Amino acid sequence: MRRHDLLRVPPATWDAMLARHPDLGELPLVTGWALQGWPVIVRRRLAADASGDIPAALPLPPAYGKRRIAFAFPGDADLHALPPVSLRDAAHAAPPEWQPVIAEIIQLGEAVGVVPRVFGSLLWQHATGLSYIAAGSDLDLLWSGANHASMRTLAGELQRLDEHGAVRIDGEIEMPDGAAFNWRELALRRGGDTVLLKTMAGVELRAIDDLIRGPVA
Repeated sequence: MRRHDLLRVPPATWDAMLARHPDLGELPLVTGWALQGWPVIVRRRLAADASGDIPAALPLPPAYGKRRIAFAFPGDADLHALPPVSLRDAAHAAPPEWQPVIAEIIQLGEAVGVVPRVFGSLLWQHATGLSYIAAGSDLDLLWSGANHASMRTLAGELQRLDEHGAVRIDGEIEMPDGAAFNWRELALRRGGDTVLLKTMAGVELRAIDDLIRGPVA
């Protein structure tokens, strides 16, 4: 399991999880989440998580408090991995004013050979049909499989689009082992600097030169 992986949870597995976390059943939408067929997302491990558990989360929409809810499943739980959601597939759920920059980002992905994936508000609006995108929402993207030659280009072009587009672009470049860093750190720093790398186990600092010295795909 990697951060941002999506899982479908059968209702029986969901009910068993709620029995382990009974306080969650009192929150809006949570009890019927699995019955609706809505996914959950794999998150970073917390100190309270048992080593064999699968850490997951879901966010409530702004109308329900915009709360991020964390829980875990036993390692042998009946869970089904879902394919990642591409920006192209989720674009229909984005506001009209986002569409021009989305089109440019899709073209950028084609140019660098990486299909941008979504997480954040656009993912959840696409996956659930509920209203997650609000004024000030970011467009959160995950770029997996960029090689060392394209990472700088990718970060630079995202910075350009972010400065001139109608929506703030956020997100991460993911390494082959699932560790990821915010693309802004690469755009705003030079070789010799370090970036904050997020992993399933926590965070660590790594030199930019180490990240881009060789192929990462």
